[in-house]
Formats: sequence, C-alpha cells, structure tokens
Amino acid sequence: MAKWVLRVVVLGYLGVLLLLPIGLVLERTFAHGVGPVWDALSAPSAVHALRLTVVIALATVVLNTVFGVGAALLVTRSRFAGRRLFNALLDLPLAVSPVVVGLALILVYGKQSPIGHWLANRGIDVIFATPGMVLATVFVSLPLVVREVAPVLEEIGVEQEQAAWTLGATGAQTFWRVTLPAVRWAVAYGVVLTFARALGEYGAVAVVSGRIVDHTQTATLYVEQQFQGFEQASAYAMSAVLAALSVISLLIANLLRPEDERR
Repeated sequence: MAKWVLRVVVLGYLGVLLLLPIGLVLERTFAHGVGPVWDALSAPSAVHALRLTVVIALATVVLNTVFGVGAALLVTRSRFAGRRLFNALLDLPLAVSPVVVGLALILVYGKQSPIGHWLANRGIDVIFATPGMVLATVFVSLPLVVREVAPVLEEIGVEQEQAAWTLGATGAQTFWRVTLPAVRWAVAYGVVLTFARALGEYGAVAVVSGRIVDHTQTATLYVEQQFQGFEQASAYAMSAVLAALSVISLLIANLLRPEDERR
C-alpha cells in the first residue's frame, strides 16, 4: 500500500510540475490548427532564431565532448597536485547562476576589458555576438559529459589499456581502439544531455547576446520577445518546438542507457 501511495505522490508531483505545463503549451499551440503554427515557425525571425540555437548547441556539444572526455581521463587516470580542486571546479557551473556567468563573460571579453579590446581590434567580437553565446552555453553545460564518462572509466579500470600497451599500442591507438569504445555509450549519453541543455539555455545567453533580433536572438529569447510583444501564437509555437526537441533528446538519452540501468 505504501508503495502505491508513494507512486501516486511522485507521479502527481511530476504531473503538476512537468506534464501539465507542457500539455497546456501544446494545447495553446494547436488551438487553431496546424496552419497558424507553421506560419509562425516559418517567419524569418523564427527560422533565424532556431537556426542560431542549433548552431550554438552543436558547437557546444563538440567543445564539451572533447573537453569532457579529456577531463574525465585526467581525473580518473592521473594523480597530480590539485586533482581534487580540479575535480571540484568541474561542478562549478552547476552552482553558479547563469546570469552571473553572463556578467563574468562581459567583464572578461567585453570591449572595455583588455582581452575584449585586444580581440575587437583584430575584428573578433565576442560579447553581443555568436562566440560569446557559445562560451556562455559551453560554461553552463560543462560538467555533463565529464560526469557521465568519468564513472564508466573508473568502473572499467585500466587492465585493458595496460594490455594494449604491453602489446605495443601507442597512447593514441589505445584511446581510439580500447578506451573510447568502452565509454562510447557514456559519451553519447553526455552528448545528448549537453545538446538538450544547450537548446534551452536562457540566462547566460540573455546577458551576453544583447537580444538583437535576427542577429543574436536564440529560440528561448525569441519566445520571451514574442510573448512580451503579445504575439502569443509565435511564442507558443517556438515553445512547442523546444519542448519537442527536449523530449526527443531525453528519449534518446534513455535509449542509450545500458539495459540494466534502464530496468
């Protein structure tokens, strides 16, 4: 009896916080049929916002995958001074507000700062441009790949890698033929989570983007701008797209889990 009560409470809590809001968004989106939704999503500003969001998300996935796998190897395969501090710093993006991240990036890369001024003189704009938005998104999703890969590396140990070394394999050959295949599902799971997180990022991107329509406006910023401008059909349509992409990403992530974990 207690198990059924607990299930009802958990599912009810999940329904109120997640299913009900998403259901209402979908209901408002398709209240007048599919035609208005297509018209809203095919508007030039909507297309640009969605394209920019996907570009930023893909760039974030590439950068965080490379960093995440490297950091996971460093944490699990090396012993060095400051290792615990480095391991703790990897979780910093989870503790810092995204708005603070955006402000910090402005202080470092804004045109009034030494670094930003130096880059601007060479024609490289970071703040109020795509590079700054990528940096902000990379920061907030930094731990996702490394925290998926590191436990798997700890679990598989180093025996297979040592066997490859004794057979004459180089470090690169060992990584590509032994280590990476062993953690490929953890990497894929981290990639999916990173992509989903990047799609929905708002706070840090809102600070560093300048919210310039048709230039630095992502899908989340587009939703806010349309909703505040009383263009609710467009806001609901883009929200539905982001929700659908997030759900698809979570389904893929669940399918990528090993069978025993899914059970």
